[in-house]
Amino acid sequence: MEERPTLEIIAPTVEEALAQGLEQLGLSADAVSVEVLDAGTKGLFGMGGRQVRVRLTVNGPGGATAPAPKPASRPEREASPVSKPGAASESHDPILDLTESVVSKILFSLGFEAQVAAHFDESDRPDRRSIRADVRGRDLSVLIGRHTETLNAFQYVASLIVGKQTGQFVQLVVDVEGYRARREKQLRQMAQRSADQAMKMGRRVTLEPMSAAERRIIHVELQGHPAVMTESVGEEPRRKVTIVPKE
Repeated sequence: MEERPTLEIIAPTVEEALAQGLEQLGLSADAVSVEVLDAGTKGLFGMGGRQVRVRLTVNGPGGATAPAPKPASRPEREASPVSKPGAASESHDPILDLTESVVSKILFSLGFEAQVAAHFDESDRPDRRSIRADVRGRDLSVLIGRHTETLNAFQYVASLIVGKQTGQFVQLVVDVEGYRARREKQLRQMAQRSADQAMKMGRRVTLEPMSAAERRIIHVELQGHPAVMTESVGEEPRRKVTIVPKE
C-alpha cells in the first residue's frame, strides 16, 4: 500500500501549525488528516513554554481525499439536548447530516469511538444560524486538551471542511460530553456575580484572561444589565473582560 505523505509543523498554536502546514502542502483542510502530537505548554509567565507539534497526513493516494469511513453511530434525536418546536424536521436537514458525517469521520481517523448529534443553536437570531455538534463517548478528555486548545483546533478543522463542502461560511461549535455547555453556564454565573460585586464596590471588576469566544459569553450575558457595562482590555492571549459600573 502506498505510504501517504505527512508533514510535521511546530508553531505557537494548533491553528497556526495547521495554517502553515496547509500552505506548505498547497491543500485545503478537507484533504488532510490532523494529529496533535504535542499540545505544548505556555511556561511560567509566558516564558519557557513549549510550542505545539502537529502532523498533517495527506488523505488517499496522491493526496486525493480518502473515502469517508463509516460514521460513528449517532444517538436518537430524542437524546439530543435540544428540545424545541420543529426540531424533528432537523433530522433530514442536509447540512446537519453533513456536519455529523464530517465530525464522525475526523473522530474515526483519530481513533475515537463516539456518537455525534448536530443541531441548530436554539439561542441564535432568526438571521444568524450556527450549528452545534455534540460528541459523546468514552475517554474523550484528551480531545478537549489544555484550555480547550485541542477541541478548538478540532472544531476549526471540522468547520473548514463543512464550509468547503457546502460552499458557504459555517459557524460550527463542537462540544464534547457537554464540556462547553458546563463552561458557558459557569461563565454566565461568574458574569452575574462579578456584576453584583462591581455594583456593591462601585468600581471596576476585571476577570481572568479568556479566549474571544468566552469573552463574548460574558459580554452577551451582561449586555442588557441596567447598572454595569463590559469592555475587553489587554492584548492576546491575556485579554480580559472588565465590568464597569454605569454612571
